[in-house]
Amino acid sequence: MKKLLLFFLLVSKPIVFGQTVLNSLSLNLNNPLEDGQILNVEDVKTHDIYVFASDNKKINILKYNQSLFLTSQFTDSIRFAANRRLIGYSIGEDKNPLLYWASENLRNIRIIKYFPEVQTSRSLNFDFTDNHDYIINSFQKDNVFYVLAKEKAQQHLLLYKFENGNCEIKMFDLSAFTFQNGAGRSFSFTTLIRAYPIQKMDLNDFNPIDKTAGINKMYVNDNHIILTLDYNSKKTVVYNLNMETSEIKEKVFNLPVTKKTVQTANSFYTSNKLFQVAANKDEFVFEIKDFDSGNTIKNVSLSKNDTIQFKNSPLFLQINNNRPQVLKTTAKFLKNLADLSAGISVVKNQKNNFITFGGFVEYIDYDYLYSINEVPDMIPRTQSKMVYFDALLNENLDFIKEEQSEPLAIDNLSYFLNTSKNISLQNTLKVKGFYILSYYDLSSKQFIMRKFTDGFVRGDGNPIMNKSVFSNPATFESIKSHSSY
Repeated sequence: MKKLLLFFLLVSKPIVFGQTVLNSLSLNLNNPLEDGQILNVEDVKTHDIYVFASDNKKINILKYNQSLFLTSQFTDSIRFAANRRLIGYSIGEDKNPLLYWASENLRNIRIIKYFPEVQTSRSLNFDFTDNHDYIINSFQKDNVFYVLAKEKAQQHLLLYKFENGNCEIKMFDLSAFTFQNGAGRSFSFTTLIRAYPIQKMDLNDFNPIDKTAGINKMYVNDNHIILTLDYNSKKTVVYNLNMETSEIKEKVFNLPVTKKTVQTANSFYTSNKLFQVAANKDEFVFEIKDFDSGNTIKNVSLSKNDTIQFKNSPLFLQINNNRPQVLKTTAKFLKNLADLSAGISVVKNQKNNFITFGGFVEYIDYDYLYSINEVPDMIPRTQSKMVYFDALLNENLDFIKEEQSEPLAIDNLSYFLNTSKNISLQNTLKVKGFYILSYYDLSSKQFIMRKFTDGFVRGDGNPIMNKSVFSNPATFESIKSHSSY
């Protein structure tokens, strides 16, 4: 769930968030809440936009040009992908899209290529081999679909590259590296990522604190996969995986130094820099390091008795999805943060860096219900706790204050989703300068595309005044045996 959360509705002059309806189209989807799936993608070479909206019987393929005019519409049977989950896409050299439909156990992928101009499709079947353990993440880059997976019984990662009906695999061997926590206890890479799954971060978008609080992260940057691992209380360990050569480079960045034992720490990578935080109930230290040299570019340290002068929002505490509370002192913020998994999120907008500092934890609690014979029935209930505040860095990495910053496009989009009814199957696509939200309106049975931009204008509607109130190379014969499309 997004942690750009609505705090309260401010009493102010009416304003509306930066959003415009781009297109609407009647679509009759069968049982969309249970069987529907939607994917909104951009051909990065032609900048055409594709929308794939499916139910349990058919898939609708809509193609828009870069001016967002509908240029073709194709409805195809979903029989070859029935009861499967849509996990990704690619665009072929002939500019036709391919979708990747995974089986429930993620051991098989049905690859279907669609030809909207001639209203046909073709399908291929792909089975992962016996040495494949499980999928870690999947992603798209330059119109190509990738799957990063763990190899069974080995300290290896496997990168599957799906392109034009072929699959190429590269293997990253991490068996030569040692993994040890701050207390000196050693463990395997397999154990680490099983216990703490690798979370994929988006370098071009906002990553919420409940996601960045994970200690193992991956970033796709050019032809590299960067893994940042914060399992050690004294350092951040980084592995740079070259997607072309399968080379692995290890980097170690010491965590910021605190006077007392660190209780929670984490990092975030962006723009060739590593942002790190370390905290306990008495201290909070933040550093920015150059990723290539490891040199510290910026260091900020404060105690529980200090006022956080650089914050651009109140200090928030949120329990579950309840209304956030404002913490009045740094001491109260640090007391809560020390018991959580710290997180830091950075997103660049033009020249400025918007930063969210915080922490998050999610756990299972139980309600006990007693029957007539007094036998308790345990009902599981997911609980969460989060603290956070916002800050702003300029291009020189100096903190700047904005008493009333305009909302970002992602804030406006989140506000719309939080305050709108009858919306299902929503999917967000970031293009140059704005976001496109695609969704199915249950009431009107229409597929709608909306454009969201930064800022707001006068009018009736959104009362948001500040963003903080949201808060081994191989090819599988099963594919090679078929000619490329």
